[in-house]
Amino acid sequence: MMRAVADWWDAVELWITQLPFPMQVVLAVLVILPLCWGTAAGVDRLVDLVVDRVSVRRGTGRH
Repeated sequence: MMRAVADWWDAVELWITQLPFPMQVVLAVLVILPLCWGTAAGVDRLVDLVVDRVSVRRGTGRH
C-alpha cells in the first residue's frame, strides 16, 4: 500500500517538475494557497475551541 502511494507521489512530482514555470506558479496559487488557508483556518478554529474549554474550566471565560 505504501509503495503504491510513494509511486503515485513520485509520478505527481515528476509531472509538476516537467511543467513550464508559469504553469507551476498557477498550480501553486490555485491549489497550495487554498490548502494553506484552509489549514490555517482549521488550526485557528481548533485553538479557539481549546482556549474556550480551558477558560470555562478555570472559570475565567472569554470576553
